[in-house]
Amino acid sequence: MSAPAVTITGMGLLTPVGRGVETVYGALLHGRSGIVKPPADHPVANSVELAGILPPIDPGKIASGPDGKVMDRTVILAQLAAADALADAGLLIGDDRGRAGEELDNVDPDRIGVIIGGVGGMATLEQQVLARAVRGRAAVSPYLLTGILPNMPAARVAIRFGLRGYTSSVGTACASGAQAIADAVRLIRSGEADIVLCGASEAPLFPTFAETFANARALARGWDDPAEASRPFDLRRNGFVLSEGAALLVLESAEHAAARNAPGYADVVGYGVNSDAHHPTAPRPDGQGAAACMRRAFASGAVRPEQVGYVNAHGTSTKLGDVAESVAIGLAFGDHQPAVSSTKALTGHMLGTSGVVEAAATALAVNTGQVPPTYHLDDPDPACPVDHVRKEPREIRLEYALSNSFGFGGQNVSLLLGAASTPEKRVPRVGTTDQQ
Repeated sequence: MSAPAVTITGMGLLTPVGRGVETVYGALLHGRSGIVKPPADHPVANSVELAGILPPIDPGKIASGPDGKVMDRTVILAQLAAADALADAGLLIGDDRGRAGEELDNVDPDRIGVIIGGVGGMATLEQQVLARAVRGRAAVSPYLLTGILPNMPAARVAIRFGLRGYTSSVGTACASGAQAIADAVRLIRSGEADIVLCGASEAPLFPTFAETFANARALARGWDDPAEASRPFDLRRNGFVLSEGAALLVLESAEHAAARNAPGYADVVGYGVNSDAHHPTAPRPDGQGAAACMRRAFASGAVRPEQVGYVNAHGTSTKLGDVAESVAIGLAFGDHQPAVSSTKALTGHMLGTSGVVEAAATALAVNTGQVPPTYHLDDPDPACPVDHVRKEPREIRLEYALSNSFGFGGQNVSLLLGAASTPEKRVPRVGTTDQQ
C-alpha cells in the first residue's frame, strides 16, 4: 500500500520581507529586500552592520498581562505564525484569541501534531545572566526555564490552540525548520497524525548571539547599500546576513484535506535527512553528504533527478557553503542540471526558519510556475557552476522541485515538492513589491 499523500494546506510566514503568503512570495519574485542597517535603538545596533528585521508586530495580541513578561520572542513569533497558518488552512473560526480548542472545526485535536524547531530563548537567557551579574540571585526569574527551553514554541502553540497530538521541538541548527517538515511527513505517512503544524521560530537578533557570528567573520560587512549585502553564489559575497523570523506550515494528509474541502498549495512528496559527519561548522567540500541527502529525497518520493526542475538552494552567501552546495547539486543531478536560486539574497539567513520559508517558496514555484531568482547575483562565482536563475523570475512548468537546508554539525535536509494531490488547488495571487 502506498504512503498517503501529504499536502500543504496552510502557511504562516513572518519574515523580514513581510508577512503572509502573497506578500512574501511577491517580494521574493520582485526583489524587495528585508535587509537593513539596524536602527540606533535596536538591540544589535552596536553588534552587527546589517540584519533582517521583521516588520513591526503587536505582541500584545499574543502575550498580554503577566504571561507576556516571561514569554521569549521566539514563542511570540511562533504563536503569530501558528495563527496565520491555521487560519490560512481554514482551521480557525472566530477570534484567534479564543480559548484552547474553540478555534478548530471538523478536525480531531488529538490527531493534530506540532513540531517547531529553533535554538530556543537565547535572548531571555542573556537577559537573565546579565541581570544576575548585576543584582545577584534575586534577579533570576522563576520563569527562566519556560523562557529558554527550545520546546516552548511548540508547547505554547499546542496549549494556545488545543492541539493534543504529537508535540516536539527540533534542534538541528539551520536545518531545524526543514527537518520539522520532514518529521511531520513521517508522522502523517505512518498514520499517527492527520495534520501537523510544523516549522521554526528564530529570534537571534540580540548582542551575544549576533556577536559570535560577527567575531567569526561570518557576516556580510562593508556594504553601503544593505540590500546588496546578501549575494549568494556571487564572486563578491563576503558572508551572510543574520535575520529573525518564524514560519509554520500546515501539513495534512491529502485525503483528510479533501474530506473537509481544503485546497492544497503543493505536496511534500519526499525528503532526505542525513549528516556530513565531517566538521562542527564547515560543510564537506566534496559535497558528498549533501548530494546523498538529495538522492534520499528523490528515492523517498520515487522521483528521478531529471524530473526535478528547480532547486531552492540553502545558499547563505558564504564562500565555503555556496561552493560546497554547488558541487553537491552537480553530483546529485548529473547530466540534468536544474534551475537554482537562493531567496536568502532578500531575506538574509533566518537560521532554522529559513528552510520553512524556502520550502514555502518552492511549493509556490511548483504551484504557479514562477521561480524566484537570486537577486544581487551580478558576477556568478565560477566555482558555483549551476544554472542560476538571476535578475528576474523564470517561468518553468515544474513537475517537482527541491528545497535544501544545511546546518552546523553537518546536518542536511532536502525536501521534495510536487503538485497538490487535493481535488482543489490553492493558487495564490502573486504579490507585488508594494504589498505590506
